[in-house]
Amino acid sequence: MKKIKHISTAVALIVSFVTYAQEVVPETYINPLDIDYTYMVYNSSKNISYRSGADPAVIEFRGEYYMFVTRSFGYWHSKDLVNWEFIKPKQWFFEGSNAPTAFNYKDSLVYFAGDPAGYGSILYTDDPKSGNWTPTASITSNIQDSELFIDDDGKAYLYWGSSNVHPLKVKMLDKDDRFLETGVEKELINLVEEEHGWERFGENNFHPTLKEGYMEGASMTKHDGKYYLQYAAPGTQFNVYADAAYIGETPLGPFKYMKNNPYSFKPGGFANGAGHGITVKQTNGQYWHFATMALASNSHWERRLAMWPTYFDDEGLMYTNTSYGDYPLHSPDHPTKAGLHTGWMLLSYKGNTTVSSSRMQVRKSTSTDGDYDIQEMPLERNSEGEIISKVLTDESPKSFWVAEANDEEQWVEIEMLAPGDIYAVQLNFHDQDAGIYTRTEGLRHRFILEVSNDGKNWKTLVDRSNSFEDAPNAYLPLNQPVRGKYVRYNNVEVPGNNLALSEIRVFGKGLGNKPAKVKGFKVDRQKDRRDAAFKWEPVKGAQGYNIRWGIAPDKLYQSWLIYGENEHFMRNLDRGTKYYFSIEAFNQNGISERTEIQEVE
Repeated sequence: MKKIKHISTAVALIVSFVTYAQEVVPETYINPLDIDYTYMVYNSSKNISYRSGADPAVIEFRGEYYMFVTRSFGYWHSKDLVNWEFIKPKQWFFEGSNAPTAFNYKDSLVYFAGDPAGYGSILYTDDPKSGNWTPTASITSNIQDSELFIDDDGKAYLYWGSSNVHPLKVKMLDKDDRFLETGVEKELINLVEEEHGWERFGENNFHPTLKEGYMEGASMTKHDGKYYLQYAAPGTQFNVYADAAYIGETPLGPFKYMKNNPYSFKPGGFANGAGHGITVKQTNGQYWHFATMALASNSHWERRLAMWPTYFDDEGLMYTNTSYGDYPLHSPDHPTKAGLHTGWMLLSYKGNTTVSSSRMQVRKSTSTDGDYDIQEMPLERNSEGEIISKVLTDESPKSFWVAEANDEEQWVEIEMLAPGDIYAVQLNFHDQDAGIYTRTEGLRHRFILEVSNDGKNWKTLVDRSNSFEDAPNAYLPLNQPVRGKYVRYNNVEVPGNNLALSEIRVFGKGLGNKPAKVKGFKVDRQKDRRDAAFKWEPVKGAQGYNIRWGIAPDKLYQSWLIYGENEHFMRNLDRGTKYYFSIEAFNQNGISERTEIQEVE
């Protein structure tokens, strides 16, 4: 710990910290979700150690929830969609499930499939909490990225496909005879990149040679008598990974492209990606979309999970709200704002950061050739001789700091650019040569968080020095807000060989003014109508901007969060669709008024 700056308990008791004893702080969550992600088996032969959570299948069963995740060697259980506990099953696929599917049939049985070998054995149970499952014999082959759907009439369907060439397909199965195929097989939909810009392969939908995106992650939702066949594109490692839908009158189609696609899309901000997911209905009737986010630092397959509120509008169009979707959000049980942004802003952005030691500091970005652009930062010290870090408050999950040791002598101190009322902290740990290659029990993150107004007198915010929690994306909401200008992380112990962090994010309410309304917002739709260029005048004091757009003035369902720039280029529009655009500025104090909506042919 940074012992030279600690003060005695006696002195600490007289230090003045502003708290708000009467405030009712709502329950919140954040994306990426704070769960104990599993270390992956694949790439272990290359000594690449990293956690991942992807391709979620979430179901409600008897009033509670179960979440199945690729190659996690088990699944998670929750009563409230916020707090998740891992269940280690007694019977499971040897290599863990791959792109899993699960279905709750009339609250009597849970069916599950996700065999990495693709042979199609389906497991079932009437007590998923127990971890006891009964396997069936193999029913088919090649069911990677499958979705099991049983309609109200008891007829069963298997949707599948993962290819940049072949379409999604469907097979009919006999639920009452081991889910054997009935002989009905049909090709359904494929990507149409020449019309749908967001389906194009690559970071920001650009790649110099490969034009075809990958279609995968089939999912089916039935709502108000209609069938929403969902799919992911263009690739799990990219910021533009998204989910879209086609709508049909029957489970076999025909299906029509939904005009507000992609309906689940989060290309900007700290955590990107919103594809290969599933839509589940909460017990109160609210829908939620669980999706895959692209961390993609140690490996392109290094991923995390997210959850957003989902709706159906007056036209029957399905959409999610991912705006400020990696900021603290109201919990699913909030009566009126479930899943919406709390209004807590990012206080720590570009904060002056010092660290106890530094073995390396690295910035990475995904390049268009499928590899990485890597920059190792030189060691810098401030005027007091302390080591500076510029990667822990830059809002990039791919940049990271690695300490010289994994012990109690390691710390990180952030001086925020202005004081604020702190409501929550998110710690995003990085796996640097962790040396763990599968689901491992007993992992734990132990640390102490402190706050200060002056950098000298400190108060404990969170004490997990004796915790048994494994929390690689630890989200730490406070019971009451605390005013401060400095936040310090004091390490005790983290899993793996090294202490490494990619980002420390402090959320709350700044004490100054929110930014002014953006001026000079211009949208230039390109000759290739899938592309658009944006420019606007910089707003004094703004951290960044949020572009909103949609297919109608009252349907601005999509957004792109941008830090520090006053221009942007996007390649994700549908060629033949008219769009409407607006923009707002934000900083640690709040969000500006939106600009007038612009119609763009």
